[in-house]
Amino acid sequence: MKFLLKALLLISLFSCNDSEEKITNNLNTVDFTAQNEQEIQAFIKANNLMAEKTETGLYYVIDEPGEGKQPNTSSNVTVAYKGYFTNGNVFDESKEGISFGLNRVIPGWTQGIPFFKEGGKGMLIIPSSLAYGNSGRTGIPGGAVLVFDINLIKVNE
Repeated sequence: MKFLLKALLLISLFSCNDSEEKITNNLNTVDFTAQNEQEIQAFIKANNLMAEKTETGLYYVIDEPGEGKQPNTSSNVTVAYKGYFTNGNVFDESKEGISFGLNRVIPGWTQGIPFFKEGGKGMLIIPSSLAYGNSGRTGIPGGAVLVFDINLIKVNE
């Protein structure tokens, strides 16, 4: 009888772990594509933007294209930016600019910054699939659409 009780206890523990793992996996694989697209469209409409959309779902607005060098996806660049959510809440900002390799940032930046030349200014509207996905990061929830006001200061090569 003791053996049967222990066996049932072990079976219930393992089945709970399987269920919890399935729930966790399902939470990590939520597809935010449709929700992000609706949010982006509402943001574009509310702000009267003339945004272009890439095949990957990235939206960009070029206010000033710039006149200097144009980076590629592996360039090192210096960018001043303000990052915020579609509700306007700012989560990050660099007024003076920071330098980084475009192959070391979120895909939305890797794909979007090359639309500008040095001195170019505009906006990137990035769905979660090209940002932090379902996981998010400190201060940015999973599934979040990110908006960045961009000023490409320099292409460092």
